[in-house]
Amino acid sequence: MGSKLNSALLDKSVADILAYSAGESIKRGGEDVQGKKRNFTETVEIQITLKNYDPQRDKRFSGTFKLPSIPRPNLRPCMLGNAAHCEQADRIGVAHMSVDDLKKLNKNKKLVKKLAKKYDFFLASDNMIKQIPRLLGPGLTKAGKFPTLLSSSDDMQEKIDEVKSTIKFQMKKVMCLNVAIGNVEMEKQQIIVNTQLAANFLASLLKKQWQNIGQMYIKSTMGPPQQIFF
Repeated sequence: MGSKLNSALLDKSVADILAYSAGESIKRGGEDVQGKKRNFTETVEIQITLKNYDPQRDKRFSGTFKLPSIPRPNLRPCMLGNAAHCEQADRIGVAHMSVDDLKKLNKNKKLVKKLAKKYDFFLASDNMIKQIPRLLGPGLTKAGKFPTLLSSSDDMQEKIDEVKSTIKFQMKKVMCLNVAIGNVEMEKQQIIVNTQLAANFLASLLKKQWQNIGQMYIKSTMGPPQQIFF
């Protein structure tokens, strides 16, 4: 299934996003708009509106896809690990907690919620993952941050990068979807490829594929939206 995105339009849209975030002026509707450089790295998001789709009746979909370039390198991981994994996490500068650390939280809902908020995602050793519900209750699951399994043969840094570069499309009750597909520090071509792959992957999840997609925009955190599909 080929991409239905117009490559010239996508190229210009990404170029405008990067120019705007670098403080340069861009043309919008024939007008000059002055960009502004922010003091943080803006994320670039794809926003999609569906059509001919009934969230009540049609089958809900969910799917994950690994992008070639990490869209959000600053996501904070935490390793819920056995002794070996905690030591490994320490070596590569990743936050970690042992069984004893988790026991200290005493299943206190407030503390578990605070833990879930502090990190963007969690990894857990094989022997820990089964104990998580017993040690922490449903807090991490509720926050949508149930840990990813790290087996003893996995490379921790590779696994962290894999989680950071994986996007998820999940149909809830609304017709709009948005996921992070890049950031303004990336090369233009990396953002373009990530956008095309994310769009194609979403289309592959839909019953009528591209015919279920109404509009598609990409935008940086603080920048104006750029329409890339009509």
